[in-house]
Amino acid sequence: MMTMLSPWQRMSRHCSQLTLGLGVMLTTGLAQAVNDLPGGPKVNQLNLHEPVTRIGEQQNWLHNFMLIVCVVIFVAVFGVMFYSILKHRKSLGHKSANFHESVTVEIAWTIVPFVIVIAMGAMATRTVVAMKDTTNADLTIKATGYQWKWGYDYLKGEGEGIGFLSTLDNSHRVMSDTGKPAGDDYLLKVDNPLVVPVNKKIRIITTANDVIHAWMVPSLGVKQDAIPGFVRDTWFRAEVVGDYYGQCAELCGKEHAYMPIHVKVLSQGDYARWVEGKQKEMAALADDPNKTWTLAELTARGEKVYAANCVACHRADGKGAGPIKALDGSAIVIGTDHAKQIAVLLNGAANGAMPAWKTLSDTEIAAVITYTKNHWGNQTGQLVQPAEIVAARK
Repeated sequence: MMTMLSPWQRMSRHCSQLTLGLGVMLTTGLAQAVNDLPGGPKVNQLNLHEPVTRIGEQQNWLHNFMLIVCVVIFVAVFGVMFYSILKHRKSLGHKSANFHESVTVEIAWTIVPFVIVIAMGAMATRTVVAMKDTTNADLTIKATGYQWKWGYDYLKGEGEGIGFLSTLDNSHRVMSDTGKPAGDDYLLKVDNPLVVPVNKKIRIITTANDVIHAWMVPSLGVKQDAIPGFVRDTWFRAEVVGDYYGQCAELCGKEHAYMPIHVKVLSQGDYARWVEGKQKEMAALADDPNKTWTLAELTARGEKVYAANCVACHRADGKGAGPIKALDGSAIVIGTDHAKQIAVLLNGAANGAMPAWKTLSDTEIAAVITYTKNHWGNQTGQLVQPAEIVAARK
């Protein structure tokens, strides 16, 4: 039997349901609450990032000073304007003055702004010149922008010869795809951060492989465009050990939001140990391109390469998504003409939608191609040797 509720009872029930819903929302919000990220963005941040370089401190001081100057000018100009409007309005009996020009006023509103602009420019010049002085660097690193990751090559100084790619951690891409962000470093975590020593002048040479990118780390006071075919440079000297975060600051394509920068500043001793470990790691991975691999060896190696570089777009199941073509069942992948798939990896395809992967070693490219030819439903039994990649690069 259905129980009839009075209007007051129905209202009470609706209020209870609303309260419960709000409670759930608040609980969920608290569970997903984020905190300030040291070296990165803060919750409800209004000001610039806290600087850890002298240049960054000067930039912040200039920003605050210029803001104060602009506020003073705004208040002065609009104060005089509104005072004149209110004190000399027609309702008080005032009549408009009849004059043609005032040489004094003309000179004043030309000279005063000119002096203000020159003074502000003179104050900023010292910092701007210092930002461009990349001489006498202790360490020189080339940062190359790719769609959508950064490549780092240590060109000069301790760690010379080290090189690696820095890509958004795949777990964060999964969080973005599922709409369930978590962590204070959401979309800022990378697999290989740029590592530098504290209190050393680090010169960053920027360029790009495909489109215009921009290397920006606010806490270091650095932002420099990376342009294909051009070489630009900037520098920083971090004075505090820690982790500092940035992002590509140029709209570089559909994956622009997934191109973070993570700079890890270590003490000199820790940096020396990192260099030693990285050099041993690179030596272990250095493969002879003339070596003949077995299918099992290449497939196992290719699975790691795919997980580190390809899974974000082509997915773990190889089905792709939207404009990203599926690898499972792809005619190019299962075809016997290896040159077609090799050309795609070396040169890219679809006007940059598929980026070029020339930065991978010959063995890595051969391994990932072999993996895709023998995974999911692509059980072709084919394998590609590194020697084929060497020949295709010529």
